[in-house]
Amino acid sequence: MVRILSGLVLIPVFFGCIWFLPTPALLVVAEVVLVLAFVEYVRLAARLGARVPRAASLAAAMGICAALGLGLPLELPLAAGLVGLGALIIGSRAPSPGVLADTAGAAFPMLYLGLPLGSLVALHALAGREAVLLLLLTIVVSDSAQYFTGRAFGRRKLSPVISPKKTLEGAVGGFVLAPAALAWASHWWLPGRSTGWVLLVGLAIVGLGIAGDLFESLLKRSAGVKDSSALIPGHGGVLDRIDAMLFAGPVFYVLLKYGA
Repeated sequence: MVRILSGLVLIPVFFGCIWFLPTPALLVVAEVVLVLAFVEYVRLAARLGARVPRAASLAAAMGICAALGLGLPLELPLAAGLVGLGALIIGSRAPSPGVLADTAGAAFPMLYLGLPLGSLVALHALAGREAVLLLLLTIVVSDSAQYFTGRAFGRRKLSPVISPKKTLEGAVGGFVLAPAALAWASHWWLPGRSTGWVLLVGLAIVGLGIAGDLFESLLKRSAGVKDSSALIPGHGGVLDRIDAMLFAGPVFYVLLKYGA
């Protein structure tokens, strides 16, 4: 019941922001989500033994998100982030086996959080609110299809070590139903694209969404936690809700911007 009530509150707010907010305001929302996800990421990193310089790492990730969301070149925030974090690590760490893990843990949020959330805003600016909702619709249909197909027909584990509940049969359900839903909705919200192209994009979104889900599960299982946090009652943390989008979002943006 708690999970359902949380969903009834969050879904209208989330979709309302995408539908009604202009791109600059949506960027502000994306940055807030990034901050919440970053706090969860730092906790996971700490449990895995990586000491992340919070202020500098967060600033670098937010800079990448803002640059991509506003259509600015990524070279400056990326270079500044890498050089700044490197200098900070040099000044605050003594030689030890954990230096590389600390450095990688500090730089990774730029790619794992800043780039995907920025691409969501950039997608909004490039192709409109409908394109963003198409991405999210495909992910939601994929997740639901995997869950119900897996419960009904699941026999073989997709990744028993990382995520024991996921099954190959559930994944097949996602690969079948989600691209079909995307192809159906794209007639209104993404005109001018061939059905074959849309189906291929749908397959890519499903595959990347599964990979994003498994990657976050790998981080949590390695850190010995069930959820990234308890921020959202019945749903876990922010990372638990956006894990599939973190991998699928940037690729969907690139495909829409450069794909034929």
